Amino acid sequence: MRVVLLERGLPVQRLRGKCKKCKPDSFDCCCKRIIEQQADFKEQRSLVQEVIEAAGHLCIFLLKFHCELNFIEYFWGVVKKYLCEHCDYTFETLKKNMPEALDSVNMQTIRCWEHRMQRWMDAYRNGMETRAAQIHVRNYSSKKYKSHRRIPEQVARAFDQ
Repeated sequence: MRVVLLERGLPVQRLRGKCKKCKPDSFDCCCKRIIEQQADFKEQRSLVQEVIEAAGHLCIFLLKFHCELNFIEYFWGVVKKYLCEHCDYTFETLKKNMPEALDSVNMQTIRCWEHRMQRWMDAYRNGMETRAAQIHVRNYSSKKYKSHRRIPEQVARAFDQ
């Protein structure tokens, strides 16, 4: 790291290679932090991303540890369930059943998962913590009506607009 910084004409005297914990507002506490701030290092894509995009595909990185924001996780859960229910524990059967498992999930279900993910994102954007967001998402999808002949006012107002 020091050599790279010297080649760029940046100061490296008395700097550590890497801090144990960099402060968010510091830009020159260690060599690693200075390199992270360089434009060409920020713009460099990972090898995985370059290979995927070179093959003509779109590479999207999602948040780690937030599977509720990735409706593809729900999709794979249903596919795995289908495969377990139609399994005889041979690789040949797995190869035969995989296309059927992928086709078993209908588009309407996928759209429901997408809408659920949007509700999670709205809750997080509004500053809710995970517990509050869970309650928000759960309550959104389980509206209780008092009568089968009338709907709540806020729903009726939504149709008027």
